[in-house]
Amino acid sequence: MSTSTPPRWIIGGAPRPAAPKLYCFPHGGGSAAEYLRWARDLRAGEPHAVQLPGRGSRTREPVITSMDALLDALLEGVRPPAREPFVFFGHSFGSLVAFELTRALRAAGRPQPAHLVVSGFPAPHLPRAASRLHLLGDRALLEAVSELHGGIPPEVLADDDIVTLAARALRADYQILETYAHRPEAPLSVPLTVLGGTEDRVTAEQLDAWRELTDAEVTVRHFPGGHFYLRDRPAPVLRALSGALAAAAARERNARC
Repeated sequence: MSTSTPPRWIIGGAPRPAAPKLYCFPHGGGSAAEYLRWARDLRAGEPHAVQLPGRGSRTREPVITSMDALLDALLEGVRPPAREPFVFFGHSFGSLVAFELTRALRAAGRPQPAHLVVSGFPAPHLPRAASRLHLLGDRALLEAVSELHGGIPPEVLADDDIVTLAARALRADYQILETYAHRPEAPLSVPLTVLGGTEDRVTAEQLDAWRELTDAEVTVRHFPGGHFYLRDRPAPVLRALSGALAAAAARERNARC
């Protein structure tokens, strides 16, 4: 990539001018492409998948390894519309990023999402067991994460070149996660939907604790499956997202009346 070419943080789906924009933040090591697959079936919103550096179309760019640096970059690179409703969705690591970006937008005096949807991640203020997975070698890192959460196809582990490529982005995200320290702030005033898999390592109590981080309405929903329940059964997840998008659009209409 030429140094004069700005990074492309957002990869958009089919334009739907009348619908709220849905910004999707990927799981650890994930790429925007996974969430663009929803574009055809998610009619209530206009999907915009966030592409972090070091993966997908941005493979050659330097990765980001701290939450503060990532938020600074996102505030510059992701600029939701100022006068239209938009919704944030994050899965796993992406939930933490979406939550922290929402707080950063508030601190900067910029518009916040009309709805925040988080998935498969414990409430960030809860105590966490210390881990140092980001210090592992490439293959050991992928194997450890696969054992914890699944989601890494066998064909990835079978190819040394792909292992090296996949581990680079995954290690960066795990370094952010494992060095993250929650900073207490006033609760958000953003409606929150919390999603999770019934067979995931993330417990129902850890999901329910998200209620403490907003003073707006909170909905917690559980779906059959493990950490990547949304891959196995996307239809009910898309219905939940459609509900959040429709609610955001309705609040905007009511505010204009």
